[in-house]
Amino acid sequence: MITGVYALLPLFAAVPLGRRTDHGRCAPLLPFGVVLIAGGCALSGRAGSLTAMAAWSGVMGLGHLCFVIGAQSIVARQSGPAEQDRNFGHFTIGASLGQLIGPIAAGCLISERDGAMARTSALALLVAAAVAAVSLGSLRRIEHRSPPAAHRAEPATKVPVGRILRARGVPAGIFISLAVLSATDIITAYLPVVGEHRGIAPATVGLLLSLRAAATIACRLVMTPMLRVLGRTALLSTTCLLAGVLCAGIALPVPVAVLAVMLAVLGFCLGVGQPLSMTTVVRAAPPEARSTALALRLTGNRLGQVAAPASAGLIAGVAGTAAPFVMLGALLLAAAGLGVRGGRRDRQAGAAPAVPAPRPRRRPADRHRT
Repeated sequence: MITGVYALLPLFAAVPLGRRTDHGRCAPLLPFGVVLIAGGCALSGRAGSLTAMAAWSGVMGLGHLCFVIGAQSIVARQSGPAEQDRNFGHFTIGASLGQLIGPIAAGCLISERDGAMARTSALALLVAAAVAAVSLGSLRRIEHRSPPAAHRAEPATKVPVGRILRARGVPAGIFISLAVLSATDIITAYLPVVGEHRGIAPATVGLLLSLRAAATIACRLVMTPMLRVLGRTALLSTTCLLAGVLCAGIALPVPVAVLAVMLAVLGFCLGVGQPLSMTTVVRAAPPEARSTALALRLTGNRLGQVAAPASAGLIAGVAGTAAPFVMLGALLLAAAGLGVRGGRRDRQAGAAPAVPAPRPRRRPADRHRT
């Protein structure tokens, strides 16, 4: 219930927040989101019932939604078409580092000794609130202010959601993002269960999950060179295809060493989907509705975070604990197909280049020209 409130309740605000950002500044959403996250964490640490915990979880979910819509919109607005893949990749590196460090830090704070679970869990939430509050200092002047004339030139009409979803590339970007995020969540949830059935120690499972997360970060560090070699369509489709095969392969009873290699390659492949799906949605959406399109992408992510684990649970109950990985494989293969289809449409439409072109060297005589 608490997870559902965090993921689903804020969705009612996603499109209005996106529309507001399309016709105004992005930066105000960031401190507002941080305040909600910090407040939700702190009050969750003092909650005395599941109902209160669910309520504050909804506040945290709304804060996260505000922050991500604002941050992604800033990246889209302040990046040239050839810089979007790289900049979205850098943006997602920060998110991946937080997902890697956060659980480790929480594990260091939470203790089960002498019945201290409740007290130390509350402490972890309070520390998370403090860390979020400290981040407010980094949000000053994060957005370049546009001249007033630029805001007056923006259309006042709202682009219908249906038109955004019918734009070529938007549904594909949303589905690819949903598939990649669902794969990440289900691997994190079900690998410990599979490890227990195969006699793999919990510490080893933790190392395997950390290896996957580290490979995802490494992938995003080398995103630009890979785009130069392969191009966006080939890179996105190939990594989704390979990730689908590897996810299905986790269902096989392979040795731990082989599983480690599979998870490392899988994590590397999954690192491509999120940043490139952001670029896909931003480029496909109408220019006056890009923040709304990003909000719809986040809506798909949140729905996937609820629907995918529920579906995985049903499949695991019927076909065994390894079966959800086969489901993930099929989901990622479908995403690969959509990536190929979207790439063909981009070529027909004459899409912009995927990576920044090298800057031409100026001749010495050019320096003295006016």
